[in-house]
Amino acid sequence: MTTATSFRECERIIVNELADVLDNVDETQIDRLVDMITGARKVFFVGVGRVELALEAIAKRLAHLGIDTVMVGQITEPAICDKDLLIVGSGSGKTGFPLFIAGKAKSFGAKVARIGIVEDCPMKEYTDLFVHVPAAGKPGSGTKPSEQPMTSLFEQSLLLVGDAIAMSLVRGRGIDLDSLWEFHANLE
Repeated sequence: MTTATSFRECERIIVNELADVLDNVDETQIDRLVDMITGARKVFFVGVGRVELALEAIAKRLAHLGIDTVMVGQITEPAICDKDLLIVGSGSGKTGFPLFIAGKAKSFGAKVARIGIVEDCPMKEYTDLFVHVPAAGKPGSGTKPSEQPMTSLFEQSLLLVGDAIAMSLVRGRGIDLDSLWEFHANLE
């Protein structure tokens, strides 16, 4: 077996891995997550590292659709309550900060949904919904391997799951795509 080094070879590996993961995401879990998003007063997001970056992109896109989104830790973050949803991005479900925040959110009565790789984890105690993204995880997580570095496949899959949710909401609500530009940042 030769090691892929060209851009096209690496691109094919990435696209094939993403297709395999996304084909194995349970659509009923996504449907439940969409219901939780649309039923929430505000949707909070928490993650760390590249997962946080993917969640920021998802929060931004949902905000374009009129959903009130908040990144945990942003300077204008309001209080969370029992009418709200916290979406946690954590492959392992045991990363310290998101685990702590999930517990706090539950203590205020909020719903908690986690998008991750490993279901049986400490965060399970706080989670109302687990959306399984069967991507490669950290060493020892028992997940299938990826040719990509570290947890790239999970982070990419998380972003695409968010984009598919947004597209589903656009189509389900009959939103005209051109009308969304009024919500796009214009101080750029």
